[in-house]
Amino acid sequence: MKYIGIVKEPHFEKRICFLPKEVRLAIKELGLEVLIENGLGETVGVSDTDYKTAGATLNSRAFILENADYILSINDIQDVITEGKPKTVIGIFNMLFYPERMDKYLRKNTSVFSLDLLPRTTLAQSMDVLSSMASLSGYKAVLKATSYYNGSFPMFTTAAGTLNPAKVLVLGAGVAGLQAIATAKRLGAIVEVFDVRKSSAEEVRSLGAKFIEVEGYEEGENAGGYAIAQSQEYLDKQKKLIHERISNANIVITTANIPGKKAPILIDTEALDTMLPGSVVIDLAAEQGGNCEKTQNQKTITYNHITIVGDSHLSREMSQAASQLLSSNYYSFLKYVLQSTKEEDIIINGCQVIATGKITHPQLTTKLELA
Repeated sequence: MKYIGIVKEPHFEKRICFLPKEVRLAIKELGLEVLIENGLGETVGVSDTDYKTAGATLNSRAFILENADYILSINDIQDVITEGKPKTVIGIFNMLFYPERMDKYLRKNTSVFSLDLLPRTTLAQSMDVLSSMASLSGYKAVLKATSYYNGSFPMFTTAAGTLNPAKVLVLGAGVAGLQAIATAKRLGAIVEVFDVRKSSAEEVRSLGAKFIEVEGYEEGENAGGYAIAQSQEYLDKQKKLIHERISNANIVITTANIPGKKAPILIDTEALDTMLPGSVVIDLAAEQGGNCEKTQNQKTITYNHITIVGDSHLSREMSQAASQLLSSNYYSFLKYVLQSTKEEDIIINGCQVIATGKITHPQLTTKLELA
């Protein structure tokens, strides 16, 4: 009998990665036993009784970490992983940017899957935690902006006069950016969008926004749909165009990230100085340094009468919805791993960073060698 264990997240994390619905499925469809740390679901209003009714067994954290075959977590597990029985740890660890998080798993009988490294393929869509969370973060970014922006999002026409709609600039038209565009449009804002990838233009226009393009972008053959680092000439043209657009924007939402690298600076101090007083910047790339030069991760600051919110995990503010999506993603991945019979599996190999205590992901190996 195989055991999966889910332990409580750090205090800052309001989401959980496995709900009672998926507990039932894991027991019924996969034949697993499920171990749950006491109080796991408190942050989303799920009681221990709910988990027990679904078939889970409640245990201490130490017992779960010692005895589970599969340990599920969102954040890096701070506890020391003991040697002994083989373990597989599944989470969203962003080890390309934080390679030091591998240390506790190396030279142990432990394998690690980091779901932020899942290949962006059709087959992996049901497991794609980044897309699930990015969609919620993009939506929440606009709502967050409304709470700081002291103007009106839609146009208001009254006997006292007309209020113009807010002008929203979205930098990056990935999943988060597209959801931000759709939400801002629903609220009545005028939306402009910049993205280095020309392939984004059609989606942006279909949502009713204006696509801003800089010529000269170079595609990466093996980038998996992500943006890649660009030439200095391109970056100079990009900077000039963003400066032109940002001076008229009331709200700027930035989402541009390159896996494993510091986020590109798209809004420097010079650009901020041209923004209108009372404007708002929501920086969803804050964890990896931010797209705005003044961004501070996990902080909201004021610079020159502009509010700058640095938060890559706004989905935490929608913990119930986020947990529903994550739980489905985790279950789909766990099911896939348990049922896969392929020797060379693109999904499994793509997000496995450690196998029985040894680094297996080529990008991590390269990163450590360069370091």
